[in-house]
This record gives sequence, C-alpha cells and structure tokens, in this order.
Amino acid sequence: MTGNIILAIVILILLLAAAVIVRTCMLQPTSAMTAKVELQENERAREYGEALAKMIRKETVSSRFDTDKTKFYEFHEILEELFPLVHKTCEKHEFNGSLLFKWSGRGKAEPILLMSHHDVVEANGKWDHEPFSGDIDGHGNLWGRGTVDTKSSLFCIFTAVEELIKEGHQPEGDVYIASSCTEEFSGEGAPSTVAYLKEQGVKLALLIDEGGMIMEEPIGGVKGTYAMVGVLEKGYGDLKFIARGKGGHASAPGKNTPLVRLGKFMADVEKHDPFTSEFNPTVLEMFRRVTPNMNFGMKMVFANLWLFKPLLKKLMPSISPAGAAMLHTTIAFTMAKGADGLNVLPQEAYVTGNLRFIPHQPTDESIELISEKAKQYDLETEVIYKDYPCPVVNYAEDAFRKVEETIHEIYPGIGVSPYVMTGGTDAKYYKDICDNCIRFAPLYINKQQYESIHGLNENISIGALPMGVDFYKKIIKES
Repeated sequence: MTGNIILAIVILILLLAAAVIVRTCMLQPTSAMTAKVELQENERAREYGEALAKMIRKETVSSRFDTDKTKFYEFHEILEELFPLVHKTCEKHEFNGSLLFKWSGRGKAEPILLMSHHDVVEANGKWDHEPFSGDIDGHGNLWGRGTVDTKSSLFCIFTAVEELIKEGHQPEGDVYIASSCTEEFSGEGAPSTVAYLKEQGVKLALLIDEGGMIMEEPIGGVKGTYAMVGVLEKGYGDLKFIARGKGGHASAPGKNTPLVRLGKFMADVEKHDPFTSEFNPTVLEMFRRVTPNMNFGMKMVFANLWLFKPLLKKLMPSISPAGAAMLHTTIAFTMAKGADGLNVLPQEAYVTGNLRFIPHQPTDESIELISEKAKQYDLETEVIYKDYPCPVVNYAEDAFRKVEETIHEIYPGIGVSPYVMTGGTDAKYYKDICDNCIRFAPLYINKQQYESIHGLNENISIGALPMGVDFYKKIIKES
C-alpha cells in the first residue's frame, strides 16, 4: 500500500515537471528580443538637441517652501521663443507658474491632453557635466537636470504641435498641453489646471503623462527592448508614528523608552510585512508579455505561475524590490526625531513612513493595518497626507491600443507592456475628467540614463528626440 502511494506521488511529480517544461518550451522569443532602437545622427536630432539645451540651462528646481515663481516665468519665455506658433495659435492659461494650452479642433472628436512637468529636483553632488550646463558631448548625449525627468518629453510635445501647425494641420478634436511647475512636490499646479478644465466641462478621451519609457532589459533577466506603459498608479501617503514617555536623564534609562519602541516597530514591519501581495491583472499581463524573452530559469517560473505564484509572492522582495512593489502596499521609514539633547530621554519621539497604496488593499485599509501594528508598541499614528490609488487603464481597450500601435509604428519590433507605476505623477489629479490616464514618455534611454533620474549625471541621447516628436505627432493626427 505504501509503495503504491509513493509511486503515485512520483508519477504526479513527473507529470507536473513535464507540464512545467512543456509550457516553458512553448514560449518562443518575440521580436523584442533582437529589436534595437537606432538613435538618429542627423541635422534634425542636432537641432532638437540644441533647442532642448536652452530649456535645460534654465534652472527650474521647485520646492514647497519657495513661493517665488520668477524662474518658471522666465522658463515660459524660453518656451515662447522656441515655439512661437504654439503661442500664436493656442489659447494659453497660467496657474501660478503652471501652464495649459488649448489647440482648438475643427470637429467634434473628444479632446486629448499631453503633459509633462517643467520643474526639476535639486542637483547635488559632483557631476561630470554641470547640472544646468546643457552640454552636448561628442557622443550625442545632452547633459543636465531635467533631461529625462521631464523636459525632453515636454520638448517633444511642444515640437510636435509646433511642426503640425507649421504644416497646416488642425486636429479633429481639441488638443491640450499641460505642464506644471509643482509636480516634484505634489503641489497645486496640476490640481489648479484640473479645476479649470472641470469648470469648462472638459472630459478627456486620452491623457499621456510621464511614466515608463523605452529600455533594453527593463526587468532583470528579461532580454530585449520594451516600451513600458504605466496603466496603474498607486496611492500615496505620509504617516507619523509617535511614541511618548516620561523623559528623564539618560544616565538612568528605563525599559521600552520611546526610541526603543519605535525601533522595535520598524524592525517588526520590515521582518513581518503587514500588507498582502497579489498578482493583479496588470502585473499578470506584464509578465505574460515579457516571459518569452526571459532566461530559461525565470521563464520556467513565470510561464507556470499557476504553480509558482505562492512561492513568488514570498520571494519577490528578495529577487526584485521594484517587482515586489508592484504587488503590494509598501512603507519606507524616512524621517525620525528624538530628544533635543544627547543625554536626555525623549518625552516624545517619532518616525515618519512613506506609503504607496495598492488597489487591492487601498489607502484606508492599509493605514488601518499599519496603525494596528503600531498600537502593539504603544505608538500613535497620525496621517500627514493621503490619497488613493488611481483607476486602472484597461490594456485591452482603445486608449491603450492606440498608444501601443503608435509605439509599434515609430519603434518597429520592440515589445510593449503595461506595468504598475510605483512612483507618483501629476496624472493622478486628472482621474475625475479622464478614464484613460496613461503614463508613458516615448523616449529611448539606457540603464545609466534611467538611474540618473533624481541622481547624478542625468542625460539623454539627442538621437532619441526625433522619434519622440513623431510619436506625439501621430497621436495627435489619429485622435
């Protein structure tokens, strides 16, 4: 009897192994495996690069603590110099340094909005080229803060409209260009723009903001070139966890003082994550599209999620923190304060946590979960700020398909995949007036350029700019 059971188990294991291998071998590499983006080396790319350099040289660092908008109005003057037809033809609105242009359509097609912010983060540290130099090196790379995030895509949007106006084109429906100067700190620019559009009764058919870009090997172990198109943006929150105590002299400390309780709490959260991981439809579709070009070991796992999904949920944080962040709410502890004196026990201490909320365990549920864990260490939870996950764009519907088809035309052979935005964009403010907020900048960047976002040596290849312009022109023409 025991022998029969063992034999049955062995047969079952062999059948499972056979099914896994067959499913893995059935997935053949796609065209994305060998597709390459050919950067343009021509007069058009050089002209675009020199024009973008003027935008880069204007420092537009934003801060919620600086209300002076002079630098942004000076940047607007550069835009007017570079894009005179846009300013002559389009209706212009300003919202305390943030911009909105309306290019009126000739027909009744639904309006679209193209957007990219013009504020940037600080540029600290030692750069190979000064961060606001706008230098173009001998390899065709344009250097400076904002080249990737996000003056290049803004340049491509304006250039597309400028050239179409020059060609005598008029869109079927209204085309809007929006650019805030407060995106980097989630300021009032985009909300003010949305409030105006609501007053005008505008309902957008499509919005394209910053987000994913075009890269080789966008996920470790995935070979090939892909356009990663953001269709889901997580919610955002900042919480403060407060520990109170009696204070006193540090020479006679008691047990479980405020800082100790905070430390235990943070260690517990890191070791025992209170948030559940789920392979949401966007992540499942992303893996469906990229799995054929994975190395064999990864392909075997991701081609057989029916078997390996429970294991992956546990291992993903170790394999890829970025991948894990697409599956669950995340918390990162960011700031802390204790006593004001080196030899004083604090009567009150706190840490702050930055959270990104996943739709299956959204804002209020996630806050409740982390607050319950905080209570175990006698901590109070204060909500500093919270917002909610954005509606998910359906990758099977017209808006996504239009973007996907345009990518394939401009960049033949590359793969296109939806994915989860783990960062934040201005697009989140538009959810009341647009059901199709897509996060994608149609520019090719390499790994170093991607890693330079908010870091050192930010730069972009000027040879990528013509394709970006052509992408926006095609989107406008077919809207």
